[in-house]
Amino acid sequence: MNISKKSIRYIPIILILPVLLIRGFTTIYPIIITFKNSMYNIKVLSGINEFVGFKNYIEVFKDDKVISSIEFTSIFVVVSMFFHVILGTILALILNLKFRGRRFLRTIVLIPWAMPAVVIGMAAKWGFNNDYGLVNDLIRRFIPEFQFNWLINTGSARSAVIAMDLWKDLPFFAILVLSGLQFISGDIYEAAKVDGANSFQIFFKITLPLIIRNIITLCIPFTLWRLTSFDLVYAMTSGGPGEDTSLIAYRIAMESFTNLNIGYASTLAIMLFILMALFSWFNIRVMNKYSE
Repeated sequence: MNISKKSIRYIPIILILPVLLIRGFTTIYPIIITFKNSMYNIKVLSGINEFVGFKNYIEVFKDDKVISSIEFTSIFVVVSMFFHVILGTILALILNLKFRGRRFLRTIVLIPWAMPAVVIGMAAKWGFNNDYGLVNDLIRRFIPEFQFNWLINTGSARSAVIAMDLWKDLPFFAILVLSGLQFISGDIYEAAKVDGANSFQIFFKITLPLIIRNIITLCIPFTLWRLTSFDLVYAMTSGGPGEDTSLIAYRIAMESFTNLNIGYASTLAIMLFILMALFSWFNIRVMNKYSE
């Protein structure tokens, strides 16, 4: 059977076409439908389904619950990623040291990351309880009369959510940074020590420049995961007190599955999608700058 050269060029396209069709159906089609729904006022319980154009997008900036969700989401992402980068790099440097039992430590450090966020959220809800929680029990060993409701006060509830998010994903971030450290040749460090460089100079002049691209690359997915975080808040605080720990993804879920306000939830989802796309573009530009 003779196959012309022109026909051979189409074989790769034919082979990947099923994958492209499946990917298009599971990714592009939902985005199109979500954007379409965002133009409608769809309330399942009321039986309303009417075209409103961009009215939902305008209403978003008048909704105090959404504004509160955007505020905490911004704080959550910025603070969490700041400590992910700082503490994750420090933990990676510790795990990169040569000491007895480091392989065992590298293994057990991933246990929090392997646990489902819902389980961690439920455990944290008990752990931060004023009467029988582990946190207050430890504090009372030093301050016997200590009383504090962590998840009832806005500041402490937000701090607790961020702390549990760090506890869960920080080890995974550190392990990925550690993988970058493994590629740095020990000869470079030996040469720097011979030239009289101290530990700080070695880190800032050699280690950090060599792993900075790796860290920036990791910041893209980790930030997107923070933006779409839902399960930890759902299990730990249910958005409380009030709406002070309600992340934007949690607000979308509540509007969709609790209030059954499909049109408004679709609007929030599209706005979050645009934000994530812009952030990814910005991070890729920064990453490309460091790779030049």
